[in-house]
Amino acid sequence: MRILDIALKLLLWFLITTDTSLANCLIGGAVALLLPQFGKTASARASLSHIKLWLQMLWKIVLAIPQAYVEAFEMMLKPHKIEEITVEKVEPHRTRGLIFLDIFLITFTPKTIVVDYFSDDDARGSYVVHSIRRR
Repeated sequence: MRILDIALKLLLWFLITTDTSLANCLIGGAVALLLPQFGKTASARASLSHIKLWLQMLWKIVLAIPQAYVEAFEMMLKPHKIEEITVEKVEPHRTRGLIFLDIFLITFTPKTIVVDYFSDDDARGSYVVHSIRRR
């Protein structure tokens, strides 16, 4: 799972910098290797169910890209004036890396943003999500 963590960090680096030059690739690789790992234990990172959760999350991110464009055009064409704050529970068995991807996915779409994250000791906690919608 170390490779998935490094690949995720590199992907986010390239999305943030939007530069694929050799120097930026080397800097991004160094940053990805120096940042701490997301997972807890070696056995948790290597489990098949953990890999399945990562692949499901990456698929959700791929599907969120066209959804983000649709929401952006909706917001430009039709006003969204109603704001609401909701609390969403974190799905069970989420590692810190998957929680980060959940927050990234929620914030990626223009109509929603994670305002806060509350962690519980026995469970993973909940997100406070701000969203806008039409009347």
